[in-house]
Amino acid sequence: MKTETGRKSDDQRDEKRDDKSGAAGGRVLRIAVILIFAGGLIAFFALGGRDYLNLETLQAQRETLRAYVEQNYALALAGGMLIYILATSFSIPGAIFLTLAMGFLFGRWIGGLAVIVAATIGATLVFLAARYLFADSVARLIGERGKKISDGFRDDAFNYLLFLRVVPLFPFWLVNVVPALAQVPVRTFILATLIGITPGSFIFANLGQSLAEIASARELLSTQNLIAFGLLGAFALTPVLIKKIRKSRGHKSKEPG
Repeated sequence: MKTETGRKSDDQRDEKRDDKSGAAGGRVLRIAVILIFAGGLIAFFALGGRDYLNLETLQAQRETLRAYVEQNYALALAGGMLIYILATSFSIPGAIFLTLAMGFLFGRWIGGLAVIVAATIGATLVFLAARYLFADSVARLIGERGKKISDGFRDDAFNYLLFLRVVPLFPFWLVNVVPALAQVPVRTFILATLIGITPGSFIFANLGQSLAEIASARELLSTQNLIAFGLLGAFALTPVLIKKIRKSRGHKSKEPG
């Protein structure tokens, strides 16, 4: 029979073996994600993907695309959402034009809803990868800029993230990874992202439905749209400001008179 010391020794060896296998599995997963990410970007640029993400191409191909959707609606919708998820996950520029395309092909409501779901899924995948696979690398990549953004999550993570989603002051990918390092709960991230991107998604999907009437990309950022985004952002940031004001008053009231 084994002594107590012998059993402890066996348990320690098992734990070390599990730690090593877990670390090895984590490295393999990280390498796999990096290869997929790199492969996706290489394929996108090698196949001339950027040439398709512009207003002129959408307008030129609108009849061909519309005819395909009419014959293969479900497949086209699923394919469009998959492309949007991949574009968000790989941080490929051109999300506005993809949103326009979804609005044009599927209408403001179905297209807008599909964009919201797909963008949230893509953003969440980046968030999870940044938190559990590449935390150290991401922290070095974002540097001081990321630290400044992360300070805002301390008082009210939900409303601050909601504000950053409504008013795109920073790149979409940056707003995906900073909350991961700031230890924002996954549920909070998903909910704030889902709600925050809803106004913009429906606005651009609505513009996409009238694609033939849009003369240039400048019309996408009209004064009215910018004012709408600004007002929505101010509304989202209001709870954060209220909390700061209350804290400031609380500190003053505690000071000796």
